[in-house]
Amino acid sequence: MHSGKHYSFKEVIIWTRRDVFALLIVAAIPTLIYDLCECKWLALPWLPIALLGTAVAFMVGFKNNASYDRLWEGRRIWGGIVNTSRVWGVMVKDFISNESAVTPHSEQELKAIQMRLINRHIAWMTALRFQLRVQREWESIKKVHNAEYKKKWFHVAEQESKMEDELAKHLSSEELAYVMSKSNKATQIQGLQSKELKKLHSLGLIDDFRHVEMMQTITELYNQQGAAERIKNFPYPRQYATLNLWFIKIFILLLPFGMLQEFQKLGEGFVYLSIPFSALAGWVFTTMEKIGESSENPFEGGPNDVPITSMARTIEIDLLEMFDQKDIPEPTKATHNILT
Repeated sequence: MHSGKHYSFKEVIIWTRRDVFALLIVAAIPTLIYDLCECKWLALPWLPIALLGTAVAFMVGFKNNASYDRLWEGRRIWGGIVNTSRVWGVMVKDFISNESAVTPHSEQELKAIQMRLINRHIAWMTALRFQLRVQREWESIKKVHNAEYKKKWFHVAEQESKMEDELAKHLSSEELAYVMSKSNKATQIQGLQSKELKKLHSLGLIDDFRHVEMMQTITELYNQQGAAERIKNFPYPRQYATLNLWFIKIFILLLPFGMLQEFQKLGEGFVYLSIPFSALAGWVFTTMEKIGESSENPFEGGPNDVPITSMARTIEIDLLEMFDQKDIPEPTKATHNILT
């Protein structure tokens, strides 16, 4: 997520420079042939090309709206995880007590149980964000222009460290070995939470009503996890993305042919203005396409993603402060205004 006022002009040019060069070449070839080779038949009427451009603009707008919806849904999901995590922390702190205990536990023992549940929840968030950062074949971060921008301007923690090392900070060695043997680590961690709640209920450390409430919270966390996985594992429909891209390419190829006569009317030599103006118009369409493409996968590790690393760290800080822990990590800081 870009946390600054806006992207700089330099960043935008670097990101789209390959398109700019390609668009100038595409516009220059028909213009040079038209003027130097006297091939006046190359010029096409502007009206049908403008009509095509209008249709393409609608398609680009449709894709960008759909991409933004996916991005905003991802942000809502993680906003729900933030709120539910805070509720979980309060429940762990207030619901686990000796009020109905078969054998009363000391304050230190209760605190150890509470911190085990909290650390396991932090481990769940860690596993979830690592799973959401695994790259898929359809994600745009793998493309050259996005990969170059990422390498120069920011980094993604989940792609520079190992899940096992991070989980080891919050799970016991036995739990870590169990979780790492499963395919969906986050799901199994919540399973461990449920198992421990059952044990605490049998010991009387959680009464019936509170046990039901805490299980409902785990259910809500599962719902949020499933919603995030739905976005991650189901791409923006490829038929829309493919046709949209080809419509833009066709329009860009025809665009300079339609501008030839329009600039020729201005006088001798003005026909060469069709090169920069065709490139500029094409740049607008290709850049809008890139904007939609970079927004449609909100967990891929791009500069416009939902900042799940930062949000998970915020939750971790809130939970640890809730239990008066001393070893509290620092908030995640933006790199070149990019917060991951």
